Amino acid sequence: MTYEQWDKLLAVINGELVEPTPVGFIIDSPWLPGWAGISTLDYFSSEQIWFEANLKAVRQFPDVIFLPGFWAEFGMCTEPSAFGSKCSWRENELPFADKIITDIEGIHSLAKPNPKTDGLLPFVLNRLKHYQGQIEQAGHTIKFAVSRGPLNVASFLMDTTEFLMAIRTNPDETHKLLGIVTDFIIDWLELQAETFSSIDGVLILDDIVGFLGGQDFKQTALPYLKRIFESLQTNVKFFHNDAAGLVCAPYLEEIGVNLFNFSYEHTLAEMKTLTNNSVTLLGNIPTRDVLAAGTAQQVRDSVTAALDPVTDKSRIILSCGGGMPPDVTTENIEAFLSTT
Repeated sequence: MTYEQWDKLLAVINGELVEPTPVGFIIDSPWLPGWAGISTLDYFSSEQIWFEANLKAVRQFPDVIFLPGFWAEFGMCTEPSAFGSKCSWRENELPFADKIITDIEGIHSLAKPNPKTDGLLPFVLNRLKHYQGQIEQAGHTIKFAVSRGPLNVASFLMDTTEFLMAIRTNPDETHKLLGIVTDFIIDWLELQAETFSSIDGVLILDDIVGFLGGQDFKQTALPYLKRIFESLQTNVKFFHNDAAGLVCAPYLEEIGVNLFNFSYEHTLAEMKTLTNNSVTLLGNIPTRDVLAAGTAQQVRDSVTAALDPVTDKSRIILSCGGGMPPDVTTENIEAFLSTT
């Protein structure tokens, strides 16, 4: 992210009307390798290839705010690996982290990892350290500390279905697990911020939040998310949850979130109402069916349809309803940009 883009992001979050409406996308391993013409495995295993793919994207689309910007990650394996999850890798598929909790009682023996030494986390930091100079030479800077959220990590450690069931059947063990994971995430975010003084934003990604009902969200997600977002004093508090559901929207301001990426199934106007226009919205055209699989004209039509019904264009960054999906073409991104 360039300094100019960062200033624009802060202006939008502060409620200033920025014209034309800014465009931003979350980009990482599901999209970048295929678009850049490299294998997923090479993207993860070569620091140089990772850097060149990200550099290619920011140079191809200089008017797009890519979030979080030069994201050093190993897919969904990043945080679970620190707990000891076995990570499986394929040439052109995203890696997968196996669960480590096979019995609910196993939660009682779970230890909090050390982000300085455990799993893939030291490799994430070293990747950014090794290329910080080249990132800055390209006019960009490292602005975000990033982590998967507490429910997301817990669901990998335990299996999604079993974790969601345990919220009701074993609440004590569930809260113990979420407490350990939350403490670990805070340590991980703080380590990133200590390592890179330029960091002034937090990005938390947690789609499992969208699977909860209202009461379960308030008891099982809200307090842990709030602790995480309060742990660093940054200007940007960015939350991604593109699972269907509006359960978290009315509570985002209380949690501390000021930038939200959400499911394309919910309109910008609807989310403005639910958030009392206090949170900047990043969205909101369909990811797979339009941005990836649609024609350029369908992309343009979808952007127009998303934005036209909104009377107040402040606190909006145009995007898709989720991270950039696989197979999105240069042509469709350019069509998106031509509509703003």
